[in-house]
Amino acid sequence: MDAETGPGKGPEMGAGTDSGTERSGAEPTPTGETSPETDPTPPPDPQPGTPSHHPPRPHRPHRALRRTLTALSLVLLLLVLALLTAEGALRVNYSGEPAPGTRTRGQDALWLGHAWVDGRKNEADVRELAGRLRGTGIRDLYVHSGPLEDDGTLPDADYPKARWLIGALHRELPEVRVQAWLGDVVAGEGPKGLRLERPATRSAILDSTRRILAAGFQGAHFDLEPLHSGDRDYLTLLDDLRTLTRAHHALLSVAAHQIDPLPGFHSFWGATTGHPKWWSQAYFGQVAHRVDQIAVMSYDTMQPLPSLYGGYVAQQTSLALEVTPGSTQLLMGLPFYHENRFGHRARAETVPAAVRGVRLGLSRTDARRARFGVALYVDFAATDADWRAYREGWVE
Repeated sequence: MDAETGPGKGPEMGAGTDSGTERSGAEPTPTGETSPETDPTPPPDPQPGTPSHHPPRPHRPHRALRRTLTALSLVLLLLVLALLTAEGALRVNYSGEPAPGTRTRGQDALWLGHAWVDGRKNEADVRELAGRLRGTGIRDLYVHSGPLEDDGTLPDADYPKARWLIGALHRELPEVRVQAWLGDVVAGEGPKGLRLERPATRSAILDSTRRILAAGFQGAHFDLEPLHSGDRDYLTLLDDLRTLTRAHHALLSVAAHQIDPLPGFHSFWGATTGHPKWWSQAYFGQVAHRVDQIAVMSYDTMQPLPSLYGGYVAQQTSLALEVTPGSTQLLMGLPFYHENRFGHRARAETVPAAVRGVRLGLSRTDARRARFGVALYVDFAATDADWRAYREGWVE
């Protein structure tokens, strides 16, 4: 923006004109006298209150406003450049070839909907599911058995067919582990939801976990959202849950937020949107050290192209591997669903792109990691093409 944005000054008074005497033919000035045009004596300064003989200075925008607009333009330009740089890095991250052997370790997982425990599914459905899973790497099934109430309780009526399902699955697939998938909204960005800062709520969640383990589930899988990075109450809950699940020889598993793609990005995003979607890498590691399994929800990434999404998944895989202990099973989520909304584009977030990204991240960071797999979300939205891409890209 130019420094001068107002109109220019007008022409000087009398510029380019002859004297009035010469134009009118009036009597010339007597000898020895001078005309006003030739009088060398400067005119006196105008007295206070006397109108000026010069035109007023033109109005210009306030300098502070101009500086503010310039600064905002510069910030916007820097943000655009940063975004383009980050997206370019993701595209580069998607290049190359995965290392040999970066395939299933037989420790994959699948999220199953609530219909499996509320009476809508039958023996024929179990046999069909078993046929779908045979020959894959799926070991764990997370069966939706909640959600938890906002006070942490879980009514028995929410999972009336749990015992039947567990028995039917074990007859068809003896090696598969069936875990209860429990979730709820965390009251951090609104008035409703779980309040993990309350000891009574955490105690109720522990009691609910005892009840689902008593029903025959081999583990408890928690998906609590949104959880802000650094939440100490969540870590306290996990410490208590792990003591409980170990006493019952059961698994403790969690669905985890994505990791900051740039250091401190969750703080920036939280300040600008009120929803800090990501966790810091350090906090992700603190959670990973407290559980048996941690599944990254590596979808809903706001990426517009398969190559950028795949590069993002590769980055997430590397970041998670760096801070997940070898004793904890790490799983990367695959999008077995097809929606178009803010944060998710079905044509970009595809199973082939996710699988390739997982393999690239695994290749670059810890290609021999034993306790590693992918988690498929979700059974009721999956297509034959999704299952085929999983088999061809990861299993075979």
